[in-house]
Amino acid sequence: MKTRRTILFLLFFISFLPRYSSGQTSPTRLSFDFYGNPVELMLDKSSVISYNEPLDKESILSFQKAITAGNTIPLIQALLNYKKQYQLDDWLYYQLIRKAAQQISPKSENYHRYTLYKWFLLSRSGYDATLKTDGEKLLFYVQSDENIYNIPSYLKNGKQYVCLNYHDYGFNVDFKKGTFTEVASEIVDTQKGFSYKITRLPVFNPGDYQEKDLQFNYNENDYHFKVRLNPQIKTIFANYPVVDYESYFNIPLSKETYSSLIPLLKKNVKRMSTKNGVDYLMKFTRYAFLFKPDSEVFGSEKRLSPEQTLLNEQSDCEDRAALFFFLVKEIYNLPMIVLAYPEHVTIAVKFDKPVGTPIIYNGLRYSICEPTPQKQDLAVGQLAPNLFKETYEVVYAYTPLRR
Repeated sequence: MKTRRTILFLLFFISFLPRYSSGQTSPTRLSFDFYGNPVELMLDKSSVISYNEPLDKESILSFQKAITAGNTIPLIQALLNYKKQYQLDDWLYYQLIRKAAQQISPKSENYHRYTLYKWFLLSRSGYDATLKTDGEKLLFYVQSDENIYNIPSYLKNGKQYVCLNYHDYGFNVDFKKGTFTEVASEIVDTQKGFSYKITRLPVFNPGDYQEKDLQFNYNENDYHFKVRLNPQIKTIFANYPVVDYESYFNIPLSKETYSSLIPLLKKNVKRMSTKNGVDYLMKFTRYAFLFKPDSEVFGSEKRLSPEQTLLNEQSDCEDRAALFFFLVKEIYNLPMIVLAYPEHVTIAVKFDKPVGTPIIYNGLRYSICEPTPQKQDLAVGQLAPNLFKETYEVVYAYTPLRR
């Protein structure tokens, strides 16, 4: 780790050597932890801009003009180098920017200045980001083409802009009471849309993991697991919005968590038929965790990634469906569909031969596999009786790539 930190620091520092020769002012060093990994960045003093004026369009434009005139290129390049080196998806790159902005301008000391730095760093990194203000609140948006729920957005020139800092106002902004005006940006190198898809998690420090005991009974046999989980997963997803089913069902596990769970599950189902193995995974997902609706745990809907479901003590039907989907995909890689009923979400799996009354979708027959506890101990192919007359929508269909 020490060698890794030294290499990272040298890579970032090299770009500053030509500018800071003898007799010139030294830059400010920014040091912080990024999910178990130390980060060192350098900030040119010309990029330190004060902001204590009343919040309005003119003062924001003045800040923008001042920071644009400063030497921010080395800092932006260092952030982008880190993004490339560690293959950060947009959401994780934004977390890196948040931490950098916190070092430059602590959130608790000057929230508006902290938000302006986040906006500037993201914009200068090539993303299409905007600001809106009503004179009291400063809202920070980014352009995204994806389906994002439970946070404000607006359309401009046919493009969707999604609010990144709605949570900072307690998810409570009265848009009818206040008139929010967009502040025009003079930054011309903003082209990219922002994606909320997460294809990889950080390489956490192994020492930051904790063990969690999971157990359940299958065919009168008790199974015990010691799964390694990282509490920083909760931080990463603390303000992650509700995204579409395809996006959050495909969020992977971190390396240590994967290694502590998947090989053991594969070993346990190795001698089982595919149907029985899927049944085993279904019962594990159903009974190894306590059930509790999101409204009682979080106060509103919140879709948990597979690793969040493993980490949390309680989870609901959507969370279990995501975990079960991941396990079946990883171990058997079978075609699956996600069924959304008015008050429930479940999974149907395509076997070589359907089990029970099949769900027919695009000419294929899928068998219900219920990963959430019900009044009855449902087997593969059985649907909860209270859903017999309910309508459903197929909200995501997974088809394995040919190998």
